[in-house]
Amino acid sequence: MAIAPGRPRTWATVDPSVLVGPPIYEGTRIPHPIPTVLEVSEDLRQSDDILTINFGPNHPSTHGVLRLVVDLDGETVVGLRAVVGYLHTGFEKNMEAKTWWKGITYPERIDYVSFQNNELVFVLAIEKLLGIEVPEKATWMRMLLSELNRIHSHLVWLGTSGLELGAISMFWYCFRERDLILDLFEMVTGVRMHTRYFQAGGLAEDIPPGFYAECRTFCAWMPKALDDYLGLLDRNPIWLERTKGVGYLSAEDAVAMGQSGPVLRASGVNWDNRKRSPYLAYDQVDFRVPVYPDGDTYARYRVHMDEMAESVRIVEQCLDRLEEIQDAAWIADDRKVVLPPRHELHTSMESLIHHFKIVTEGYRVPEGEVYVVIESPRGENGCYVVSDGGPKPWRVKFRAPSFVATPVAATICDGMLIADMIAVIGSLDTVMGEVDR
Repeated sequence: MAIAPGRPRTWATVDPSVLVGPPIYEGTRIPHPIPTVLEVSEDLRQSDDILTINFGPNHPSTHGVLRLVVDLDGETVVGLRAVVGYLHTGFEKNMEAKTWWKGITYPERIDYVSFQNNELVFVLAIEKLLGIEVPEKATWMRMLLSELNRIHSHLVWLGTSGLELGAISMFWYCFRERDLILDLFEMVTGVRMHTRYFQAGGLAEDIPPGFYAECRTFCAWMPKALDDYLGLLDRNPIWLERTKGVGYLSAEDAVAMGQSGPVLRASGVNWDNRKRSPYLAYDQVDFRVPVYPDGDTYARYRVHMDEMAESVRIVEQCLDRLEEIQDAAWIADDRKVVLPPRHELHTSMESLIHHFKIVTEGYRVPEGEVYVVIESPRGENGCYVVSDGGPKPWRVKFRAPSFVATPVAATICDGMLIADMIAVIGSLDTVMGEVDR
């Protein structure tokens, strides 16, 4: 990376209207000259007391195959460099070799914890290019499943983060509720993960009988489970000592490093794309955006906890609306894009031809380019697609929040103990499949 000599470095200023609370610290802690790499000072390097270690890529506390090259002065972190790419799979290039219809299966595997949200952003991009109108029932069901997926993702984060800090019980409790959510996904889609339930134009199948009742049972149970989590952690002196006042990130540094989601909101920036740029039907539901001004690991934990409670509220409102329109259409009636009903294949040659053409050749998407943004569990998840008018994308590119969050460890971890680095790296909630893609 070339750095222009003598050029002053400036960062974007933060709009005061989105800030909550006073500055966390003065100035900036972003490393210089390379913002993503914490380099050891020359004085320390010459002291011959620096120990360089590999943290990962096969370490249980790096949340995947993340490798950190860490320089230690005793137990203090004085240098840090993230090395990524161990889970590179070429998803985006593979999608460019598949039809739009077949490519829907790939985004779910980019962020395999937030599979439903990743599927959603790609489908929304296709629909924006097609200009197709999605039935209201499909919109509300997409929102419901996306919020269940948000809870699912946060549960995985909370359970594994607790495990890393010695709270092994949290892992079992969180995965208990996670299994209930996966049961709901299986009931609707037939599979527990990587559902391919969202299609261009709506949903793959209608909502099955009995789902609303099962989902309401979960919504009634989940707040009690959240109270149990808070009871286990918020009065635990070890948890509080390992998270409070550890891993500060100011609002200014968070914005300068492109942070979003819980990491940004825990630094006191009130920004959530569900409120700022509403999609689906988020402008029709009532929910609060949790924002904490402290900017430490504990604040990031509390944002995750509060978001799960708010997601339950959104799911309940989705259920209310879906029950009112349960007899409505669940997918658009556009035979050039949507598969015809299966019962028509035995009686209609035209339906059989459309089915064959969509599955084998795919549908054609008008020429153009779009960038669609949603609020995934990890923050701003963007999908940029370009169509040349054919049945395959010409270009696919994802803006992955985990990829943006990983380098900020160099800003946060400067001068902290290596034991605290475990808590900080975990609090960033990165998924390496999304980082490497």
